[in-house]
Formats: sequence, structure tokens, C-alpha cells
Amino acid sequence: MVKKRPPAPPPEIPGFEFIRLLGSGGFSDVFLYEQELPRRRVAVKVLLAQASGETARQQFVAEANLMAQLSTHPSIVTIYHADTAADGRPYLMMEYCPRPNMSVRYRSERIAVAEAIRIGIRLAGAVETAHRIGILHRDIKPANVLTTDYGWPALTDFGISVVSTATPGGEAVGMSIPWAAPEFFADDAVRGVGGDIYSLGATVYTLLKGASPFEDPDGPNSALDLITRIERSAVPPIGRPDAPASLESVLVRAMAKRPEGRYPSAASFGRALQRVEQEMQLSQTSLDLPDTSWAQTEGSEDTDDLRTRARMVTTVQQGMVSDSSVPPPISAPPPGPAGPAAPPPQPNGEEPEKRRRWPALLASLAVVAVIVVVVIIGALNSPDVPINETSTTPAPTEEIPTDTLEIPPPPVGLEGERSPGGPIRFTWAAPEWEGELTYIWRIQGEQNTERTVGGTTLDVDDPGTVCVEVASVTDRGSLSEYASACAG
Repeated sequence: MVKKRPPAPPPEIPGFEFIRLLGSGGFSDVFLYEQELPRRRVAVKVLLAQASGETARQQFVAEANLMAQLSTHPSIVTIYHADTAADGRPYLMMEYCPRPNMSVRYRSERIAVAEAIRIGIRLAGAVETAHRIGILHRDIKPANVLTTDYGWPALTDFGISVVSTATPGGEAVGMSIPWAAPEFFADDAVRGVGGDIYSLGATVYTLLKGASPFEDPDGPNSALDLITRIERSAVPPIGRPDAPASLESVLVRAMAKRPEGRYPSAASFGRALQRVEQEMQLSQTSLDLPDTSWAQTEGSEDTDDLRTRARMVTTVQQGMVSDSSVPPPISAPPPGPAGPAAPPPQPNGEEPEKRRRWPALLASLAVVAVIVVVVIIGALNSPDVPINETSTTPAPTEEIPTDTLEIPPPPVGLEGERSPGGPIRFTWAAPEWEGELTYIWRIQGEQNTERTVGGTTLDVDDPGTVCVEVASVTDRGSLSEYASACAG
């Protein structure tokens, strides 16, 4: 048994009083301090002296800078300060989240389906925000999801993050195997946005099941066992009667073996969870995304006026199904129709009533102009405009397809044939559909066991006759009817 190392002594930080140890990791300790002014409690992550080499320091500084860029997000831990203590150890001062992290919670309590979905949507907003500025987290897991005083999940520990959209090969330093994507175990695989989406789906799955996705309660769970299952085995059913099949399907897709089989963005994963909320008639959870529309008006003479009068809300509610990774730009509204020409100056003998009528007319036109500008700007920004928190009806935007367009056709010509001495190979053709389609399959009659499959070929290794069902899935998570076929 490996002996647990004792924590290093807390550093002396002027203006802060040490309270107690919060936790220890491989390269750092986290302590609780009381700040004197302003009076508040803060968590301080301190790098170990023996791990304070140049490489470790650079990584520590990178973590501080990354989290500082993201910490305004409501579901990312806030960074207050970073510095080096008098004894030479770098430290990171951040928001103190007193409630148990998600790793503690899922092991000690049964988390409700509605709460797990809500956590997943809020974390999806945090991850999408990081991705939009080119930051990959690479270690999303329950232990890195803290809980604020207000009950919000807060993503932390960007210590092994990279500023990139995809990195081929390289080391997966510090990654947590139970929640890592299959490509993380291959030397030459591209590790990009899809890896974070997999880990995000695996984290939500863990909160629901009370165990990591490929943890076997009755078998060995060594690192090699877990890696083998992650790479080869289908995602096991959650096994909760209160978890709808649609939720299982969303998580199965998020944890597809190949990155291209997963959701194209964290935002689209969050919107798929919002649709499950709608199906379950739950109150709507906002998908918090950054509002960059104001940056598009920098060159306009009316920039300040537009920001004041029509600043857009930065949340996306249920029914906002656009998968665009960047909000649409905002442009200045077109000029309205010309108002009535100003009357020529009146002589001194003009009636007082007419002179009073002209300022009133100008005021009325100004009010109308303001309303027109706000309405036009709102229309231009409609993909990111939230609907009411308690509403279950999607906002009517052009990007929401009709029912006919939303549901894709099933696979075409599904059939199976056993190769001599080998598995049964099922094949089908892609149906006509304007967007991208992926596919899920299950053994016929086995509910809640859906698994993703790459391409239009499926091999099932079974000695007997096998009947399968295959469905098409759009990039927005909508499922077709199942096509079925048997072979033996």
C-alpha cells in the first residue's frame, strides 16, 4: 500500500490567516485562509517545494492565466490572485466552495435525475465558454466539479489544460482514466474538443449511476481493465427507472468511441440535455454562454447608446438548438423611414398650442425609434435570446426546424450477413438528409441499451441469430424511427 504523503506546511501570506487544510494532490496542497480585508474565506492552492521546478512553475502560471480568463463564468471557479510566497512556493488564490465536490456527493448520496441534468447543462456552458477562446480542460471529472454557496456547480483545476483546439499525440499528463475519452490512450490520436465532451458526458453519467461508466462492481477495475473497457465496450445502461431513454441516448452519444460520433460542441450537448428537461416537463436551466455581440459594434457611432438600450442577455434557454460555436454578429439596424420634415420657423405670432405640439411630436418619434432599434437588434440576436425561465415552449426562431425537418429518416436497406467463422456484419445506407447523421443501435427488444456506431457498418460477435435495431441521429440529437434486421 502506498503511504499517503503528509501535507506541506501552509505558507505565510500577509493579510491572510491560515485556518485549515482542505485537501492534497500529487503536486499541491489546498488550504483555507481568512482574508482580513475584505473579510472573506479563500481557498489557496500551493505548489509543493519539490515540484517547483521551472516546468512546474510555468504550468502553474498557465493555470492561473487560463482560469483568470474564464472565472467570470458562473460555473467556473473564480480566481482572485496568484503570487509566490516568501518561501518560494507559487500559490493560486481562488473562490472557496464549502460544499462537497461531486465526487464526494455521488459516492455518498443518490443524485436526482433533474439535478444531474441541470448540472450537466451548466457545466456544458462552462466548457463551451473555454472552447470558444481555444482552451481545452482535458480533466473533467466529478472531483473537479465543486459546489458554490448558492448550489451552482463550479468547474476547477485547469492544471493540464492546453490553449489549442486539438493536439495530436503528446502526453495525457494527470488525466483521470475512468472519465478519459478512448483516444487519450492512443499515441497518435488527435485530442481536441471531443475529448472534453466525452468527459463531460461521463461525468453526468457518473452522477446518475453512482459509479464511473466502465467501473465493474463485480470485477477487477485496474487501470488496464478500465482502459480496455473504455476502448472496446459499449456504454453500460445507467440502470435507473427514473432516467428516461432519451437521457441515456444523449449520454451514449456524448461518449461515442470516435470523436466524430459525439456532439460537435459542448453547447450542442447542453441543448440536448435541455430537450430532455423539456420532455420531462422540468423547469428550464439556462445554458450560460458569453455575449460577444457588443464587440461587433465598436466602429459604430451609436455603440454606447446600443449597449445601454439593447444589451443582450448571455444565456441560452431550452429550445435554442443552433450548434454554432460563436454567437451571430450584431450589426447596426437599418435606418427607419424618414420622419416628417421639420416645419419652418414660425413667426412670433404663432399660436402657443402649435409650439407646444412640436416637442411632443419629437418625443413620440424618439420613443418609437428606440422601440424599433431594440426590436431589430433583438431579432438579429434571436439565437441567443432566452425564453422565460419557467416556459416550456421554445422561442420561435428561424433556426428551430419544424417537426417534419427535425426527425430524420431511418437508415435505408438495413441487412445482416454472417462471415464464415466471423461476426455478423450489418450494413445500411444513409437516408437523404441535408445535415450530418450518426447512428445508434441496440439488440432488438432491449430497451435503454443504445450504443453509437461509426459509419454505416456494424459487426456483432454472437454465435446465434441476432436481430438489431438501428436509428439515425441528427447533429441536434433527434432520433429517427428504428430500422430492424436479423441475421444468423
